[in-house]
Amino acid sequence: MKKIFRNKFIWSTMVMASAMYACSDSFLDVPPTGSLDQNLLNTSLGMDRALIAAYSQVNGRDNRMGSPSNWVWGSIRGGENNKGTDPGDFSDINPIQRFEYLSTQGVINDKYNANYELVARTNAILRFLLAPGADITPAQITSYSAQARFLRAHGYFELARGFNKTPYVDENIDLATGAGDVQNTTDLWPQIEADLKFAYDNLPETQAEVGRVNKWAAASYLAKVYMYQQKYADAKALFDVIIASGQTSNGKKYALVPVFSSVFKASNDNHSESVWAYQAAANTGSVNNANPEFDLNWPYNTGADGPGNCCSFFQPTQEMGNSYRTEGGLPLLDDGAGTYAPAYNTAANAILTDMGIESTKAWDATVDYKKDGYVTRNDPGKPWQERVYKANSDNKGADPASSASWKLVWVESTNAAFQDLKFDPRIDYTIGRRGIPYLDWQDFPGKAWIRNQPNAGPYQTKKYVYYKSDKGSLQDNSSWTPGYTAVNYTIIRFADILLMAAEAEIEVGSPAKARDYVNMIRLRASNPDGFVMSGTATAANYEIALYTDAWAKDDATREKVRFERKLELSGEGHRFYDLMRWSGVYGGAASDYGAKVINAYLSYETPLVPSGAFTGSTFDDKDKWLPLPQGQIDLKPGVLTQNPGY
Repeated sequence: MKKIFRNKFIWSTMVMASAMYACSDSFLDVPPTGSLDQNLLNTSLGMDRALIAAYSQVNGRDNRMGSPSNWVWGSIRGGENNKGTDPGDFSDINPIQRFEYLSTQGVINDKYNANYELVARTNAILRFLLAPGADITPAQITSYSAQARFLRAHGYFELARGFNKTPYVDENIDLATGAGDVQNTTDLWPQIEADLKFAYDNLPETQAEVGRVNKWAAASYLAKVYMYQQKYADAKALFDVIIASGQTSNGKKYALVPVFSSVFKASNDNHSESVWAYQAAANTGSVNNANPEFDLNWPYNTGADGPGNCCSFFQPTQEMGNSYRTEGGLPLLDDGAGTYAPAYNTAANAILTDMGIESTKAWDATVDYKKDGYVTRNDPGKPWQERVYKANSDNKGADPASSASWKLVWVESTNAAFQDLKFDPRIDYTIGRRGIPYLDWQDFPGKAWIRNQPNAGPYQTKKYVYYKSDKGSLQDNSSWTPGYTAVNYTIIRFADILLMAAEAEIEVGSPAKARDYVNMIRLRASNPDGFVMSGTATAANYEIALYTDAWAKDDATREKVRFERKLELSGEGHRFYDLMRWSGVYGGAASDYGAKVINAYLSYETPLVPSGAFTGSTFDDKDKWLPLPQGQIDLKPGVLTQNPGY
């Protein structure tokens, strides 16, 4: 089959079946309700179904904040996106984006529980395999064990980078007597490495079912774990092999897809850039098989004219929008004075947004307009460039482009001086901006598709949004929202691998090779087939170039690679964790780099959000870790130690 379909009921069905099986043997020998009967599950079929249940748990299931997209934990905390929507909707996220975490928060408990449920499911598989059933071959034991250990490593990786030290429980611990006494004193990173090394050594290069992990996914994840600990030489050795020989589970040589936007299209799932993806399918009879990652993160009140129709979460920040500005085709980076005040945020370079500007229709010479009304009038010389005018007086037939009856209040893709700005073309497949085509739906109308602009800003997210042409086929209409889709969520993609490899090359003394890897990413972004078009013209003034200067092992070069990750991977849940690993939080040389970047972002963004969503927010050292859920600590006082500062 093409995919491993998720089925919410597989695990619970197996539990009930095991209980029924045991009861049929003797009413005098009944196992505890809900226990897994080894005779039933410890068959090749049982193990395979148990593995599917483990794969299913990767997205967190009912604990939505345990999903691998990390849209809250990685992108919102990293300053790429804000919570969006209204302040009172899903308000448990508010303290997260303000760095005011509470140990009693449900979203934090969700993150913790979801990953321990994954660990529990994989441990159950490995525990059964200690005494395998008669029909399970040695090759199957190896395959099941390697897949389970890969998935367990993923669960512990999420726990380690989120909470630091949490209880390490494996298949050798007696759950009936010992699990509740395990303290959070074990360093998780060596355990994660061991599981991924086993997976790398024992998984095949390809799989019959594309959703299953392979040797190269394990190698890539292991190299990523090395990067988190700043083990650059170890990571580089793996990256060299991965880049030269790696392939997807369905046998495609790792490569960047030619067009940036096609990375995020359901019709292009399981492409050559997909190192490991969470599989999804629509219209299977249950939305449990579809992608639930972003069911809240769609434009608001679109009706039939746009996707989702709810609920305007996860809106890109103004700082992120500015980041795509270019000069000479290259990014505008930090000012170099150590102030973390990048050039793209200066008044001369920042994008003039449509904050407070009403969505409106095109000017019509036959309409009577009232004072303070708004119209759109595109620049005749630049037909792609929307201009919004506000009426100074009642008028009819007065052309806004030339009449004093109108005041120009906003111009697409310009700064305050109305000078044309140049952009990295990836902006318009990452951020929904007014006047720019929103995929194949229509031009993004601005405020009309945003639930609460003063609380969330003028932009909407765009990656992983379904296309109008996907309706009814690669998108599911059988639930409360049309936002369940067939698009896979790519947990690790090849662009991520190349950019981590570039970092490793700098640190081992090969900065020229790092430049080559970064330029591979930028070359793909420069493909004009991937530019957003408005008719026959580009939708904005796109300009992107390759790096041609000499690179060295220095902070300036590091910043180029780090910024490329920000541009390429925006909204994919990496940014906060990148900032922390560059600060040595998970191992290696410690610095305050991440804290300075985040606090500079908060200082810039706060006055641009009229609702006060960020007012008073700061990032402190304790904020690098989430607190352990208080409910977990209270289960058995004295066992778990809370993270400092909580």
